[in-house]
Parts: sequence; structure tokens; C-alpha cells
Amino acid sequence: MPICVLYAVTNIYGIAWSDRYILLGFVEGFIFMLSCQFFGAYENWRARSIQESFQITLKSWIVSVIFLIVVGFILKRSYEYSRFVIGLWSIASLVLLSVFRVLSWMFMHYAFRTGMYTKKVAIAGIGKVGKYLIELFNENPSLGYKVVGVYDDDLDRKITMNKMYEAHGNLDDLCVDACEPIFDELYLCLPIGAESRIVSIMNKLSQTTVVVKYVPDLFAFELLHAKWHDLKGLPIISVYDTPMSSFSARMLKRIEDLMVSILIMLLIWPIMLLIALGVKLSSPGPIFYRQNRIGWNGKSFSILKFRSMPVDIENKKVEWGNASRKTTTKFGQFIRATSLDELPQFFNVLKGDMSIVGPRPERDIFIKKISKEVPRYMQRHMVKAGITGWAQVHGLRGDTCLNKRVKYDLYYINNWTLLLDIKIILSTLFKMSAKD
Repeated sequence: MPICVLYAVTNIYGIAWSDRYILLGFVEGFIFMLSCQFFGAYENWRARSIQESFQITLKSWIVSVIFLIVVGFILKRSYEYSRFVIGLWSIASLVLLSVFRVLSWMFMHYAFRTGMYTKKVAIAGIGKVGKYLIELFNENPSLGYKVVGVYDDDLDRKITMNKMYEAHGNLDDLCVDACEPIFDELYLCLPIGAESRIVSIMNKLSQTTVVVKYVPDLFAFELLHAKWHDLKGLPIISVYDTPMSSFSARMLKRIEDLMVSILIMLLIWPIMLLIALGVKLSSPGPIFYRQNRIGWNGKSFSILKFRSMPVDIENKKVEWGNASRKTTTKFGQFIRATSLDELPQFFNVLKGDMSIVGPRPERDIFIKKISKEVPRYMQRHMVKAGITGWAQVHGLRGDTCLNKRVKYDLYYINNWTLLLDIKIILSTLFKMSAKD
């Protein structure tokens, strides 16, 4: 396609179609194919979304264009080509390639849904993983897989599944059926403990032409959403991890925190002065309220808020939650309802104790009890606590279900990007303006 687009552009612009443009078109097309292969365009494409297909096309084309530009300057031959033609060709080719990818994706998924070009697959082992895989294939026909066979040594499982699929039996029958053209791919879903059985089956299947794929039992250790990495050819599973575990990611987020907090404080300092005056005039005592909270790596820090309660009100009794029943001043009730009492936490961000976006910090006196009752609660402290977070923009503020909040917090921790932070910040501002 790139060479065809280049031919069209040169003709439109009135430039002769010469050998150097023919060579450019062929070389660019070849480099683009190599880039596509490098970015995985030709692998696992059945389960890929339109967005992922477009991103791969974009990255591959940009890399190939930059490569040609660099080579042109090194060889000092770039003057032989029209910059306008190269620019127009680069943009037009990217658009057409993207359109082609999208149309191809739509056609193939339509074909899969109607039963065309589907791959026949068999499942060996109908435990939790096997059942999950069967449901996944059956509920997503657009993936292009059709389950035609199930195999298991468990008699009860076999009786249930035999009624649904044409090919069935025990694991020995599987090896026999693999020699026939009954299915194209086989998914081994046996538990890790059945190592000897897996090895035996693999040895027998090595004498067939069936594509064999092993699906580890990710449910056993809650690894379904874990991330896989490659360390010199050795696969590593990040069971509990976050993108912010790297120094470069933490530096990037720190720069974001400083820039955003300074910008916001430059805009809101008059409001903070008015709130400080309101706190001082509404009740005797200090303007700020300090409280020990637990942040990154379980370390304690002193969080700042505008005081909304009378002084020493918590000396008698401290309890978790029930914020609506806590004694507040009249002005304190207003700033708490509008979350304006949280504004001094931007000083915590500047100091480095907190981040703009992250899980909300909890008081140190409640951490031990909550961590015993809520699974994976302590993993919230793998990152800095935040003024707002993924849980908060989904309505989980104050006295809400802790399990749900932890679920959203862990999603943020596992999937952090700068774009996700920006999305959360904008969502928070939108919700505040809508509330006002």
C-alpha cells in the first residue's frame, strides 16, 4: 500500500515517477512490515481490539518513517525528494493503513460471528480454568474459536460435558483424537500438580500436528490479572506489583504532582485564605487540623486539613466512619460537605507525603484492624496516598464499602499511567463543579 499511495501523491503533485521514488516506496513498505512484526501485529490478533490494532499501526508507521528520514540524512540523499510529497505521503499512508486495519478487523470479526474462518479447539481438563475458557470462547464468538471437544479423567465432569460436544472422553482418548482432523488447537488446562500427566500427554501429542497451548491455573494464586515479564527468556509473573515500583515512574509522578499542585495552589490561594479566615472566626482554636495517617510503604505522616470540628472533640472517643454524625462547627459542616477542608493537603503533596491521585489514607489507629478484615488492604500502601483517587471518582467516598474501595484502589495501582491520573483529576473537577 505505501508504494501505491506514494505513486498517487507524486502524480497529484506533478513529480515524475522515478527510480528513487520506487525504491523509497519498496523500502518503506519493507521497514513497515518489519516494524509491524516487531510490535506484534501478526500475533494474537484475534483477541485484539480496534484501539490496539490502530496503536500498533501508528507506532509501526512512525518508526518506519523516522528510520527513512534518519537514513536519508546520514546518506545525504534527502535533498533528492520533495519534502511536501514525503509529508503528504506519510500522513495519507497512515490514514489509509489505519482505515484498512479497522475494516479488516470489522470484516474478520463479522466473519467469526457468522461461523466463517473459525478455529476448532479442544479443552483438556474441565476444572475451573477449563470451564472459564469454554465460557470465554462460547460467549465471545467474535474471537473466532469454536469448542468442539472436551476431555477429562473425572467421570462426573465427563458426563456433564459429553452431552454438549461431539468430541469427548478421557485424556487418553484425547491423544487418539489428536491424530484425526477433529480440532485445530488444544488447550491443556490441567492443574500444576498434575505435572507427570501433563508431560505424558505432551510426549504423545508431539507425534501429531495439533497446535498445543498450556493454560496455567491462574485462579489458584489469583494470577488471572497478573502481569507477565520476560527476564532473559525466563517468564516472570508479577503477582503483586505496580508500574510505580520503578524509580523512573516515581520520578515522573513526582514531577506531575509538583506541577499540578503548584498550578492549583496558584489558582486557589484566595479561596484558602477565605476558608482560613472562616475557620478562625467560627470557633476558637487553630486553623489547621493535623492527624496521623498511613501512606507509602506503611509509613506514618501528618495529614493537613482545615479544622471543621471544635478543638479536642476527639479526645473522648475515636471511631471509624460515621462522618455525618461527628460534631462539627457550622462553618466546618459547610467545608466538609464541599470537601474544601481537604485543600491544605496540597501542602502534603508539595512536601512529598502525598500525591494528587492515589488511595485515600487511613488513620494509623484503624489500620491493623482493617487490614485483618479486608483482603489485600495493605497493598494500597504500595503507592503514595492521594487527595483523590479512582475509587472516589466512582462515588466511593467517606462511609462506603471498604472492599469496593480497595478493589478500585488496586486497579489504579496495577494500571497506573499519567493519562489515568489526568482522567481522575478531570473527573474530580467535573464532579465538584456538578455538585456546586
